[in-house]
Amino acid sequence: MFLKLNKDERTVETADGNRTLTKKEYEILAYLMDRQGQYMPAEEIYADVWQAEPFDCHSVIAVHIRHIREKIEKDPSRPDHLKMLWKKGYGFIF
Repeated sequence: MFLKLNKDERTVETADGNRTLTKKEYEILAYLMDRQGQYMPAEEIYADVWQAEPFDCHSVIAVHIRHIREKIEKDPSRPDHLKMLWKKGYGFIF
């Protein structure tokens, strides 16, 4: 899979073309790509990306992850790259 982030335009280039990301989608994807192969808990993602206390953040992160998957995965319901590991968190696997 080919993925390239463009910070200035907040886009991700895939083999299927460019996809525009929201600011938070871009920040979350960049955060996880920088930590490729590591699984990050939702609380840690929220605290680092939003720079705020991660109070009840699981659904917020889950929704953003779903939107990112819809933009980068061939089958968002069976992701190849943006994974979730129970009790570990979310990770980007390349």
